[in-house]
Amino acid sequence: MRWKNRPQGSNWGDFGADDELGRLNLLTPEKVMQGVAEVREGRSFCLSLPLDMPGGNALNRFRHPPRFFTSGREGKLNYNFELNRLNPAFTDVVSDDAVLLYTQYSTQWDALSHVGGRFDADGDGVAEPLYYNGWRAGEHVQGPAGHDDALEGVKATRLGIEKMAATAVSGRAVLIDLERHCGRERVLVDHARLMAICAADGIEIEPGDMVCLYTGFADLILEMRGNPDAQRLETSCAVLDGRDPALLQWITDSGLSVLIADNYAVEAYPARAGEGCCAALPLHEHCLFKLGIHLGELWYLSELARYLRATGRSRFLLTAPPLRLPGAVGSPVSPVALV
Repeated sequence: MRWKNRPQGSNWGDFGADDELGRLNLLTPEKVMQGVAEVREGRSFCLSLPLDMPGGNALNRFRHPPRFFTSGREGKLNYNFELNRLNPAFTDVVSDDAVLLYTQYSTQWDALSHVGGRFDADGDGVAEPLYYNGWRAGEHVQGPAGHDDALEGVKATRLGIEKMAATAVSGRAVLIDLERHCGRERVLVDHARLMAICAADGIEIEPGDMVCLYTGFADLILEMRGNPDAQRLETSCAVLDGRDPALLQWITDSGLSVLIADNYAVEAYPARAGEGCCAALPLHEHCLFKLGIHLGELWYLSELARYLRATGRSRFLLTAPPLRLPGAVGSPVSPVALV
């Protein structure tokens, strides 16, 4: 074993000593069939923002919009390239492109290697940087070799997003409509308020369900047309209160397989002040580090939410595999809901 002690409240080892899927293990064939049973009209909804949204880097100064480029070919660009340059008999025109894409700029999945924590897992009295199930920073989630300021060479040899992709991430999902009850006011949603909203809307979460939170935040991004107002975004729409112990315990007890929102971080960031030495992102720590629950962020849920409101439903079939990109700690995703 890589660890002697596991964090309080974690499920390390419950799915096997070398598990890299966490609560995705609860997305069983039975859960997929439950999702299929929710498809009644054959309608589908794209749950992704355009991947060049939100625009700029006001939301996160370390993440930037996609950059497109192409390669050279026969002294020209391999874009609008007329193949008659190679053979006068050819009539084809060819364009190839490449993209520099920050994997967590827009609609995304967080891999379990995205956020870890410092914890004394080997019992030597010294906390070490670890990720879910005791996989180690530096050994299993590798930074650049050589100088500290090197940028290339990063790779998660364990807990990479490709592990998630291989499961196909399909099953029954449930949408909780926070925007319906909170509007676009900045609200910290704790356990009591979340349960009250679920009770009012007749929502039940069962083990293995994928839970989506609609807040209206992605709608606000689209309304800003690629020029986001950071201050306005920081003060708008509902967010989960990651400092609420009862909310974190509900996430544990509910058995939800993944947690998704249309906002920036699912939880309030920055979080309200904690006590003593604590995580800056308490819900990320609880989900990614302790329980192996992948987080989806900046999803586009508006059209689906309106349909579910109109039909009095909350459940649907969701399929949302990330890019099968070995070693990545996050990935863009173009999820599809079917109802």
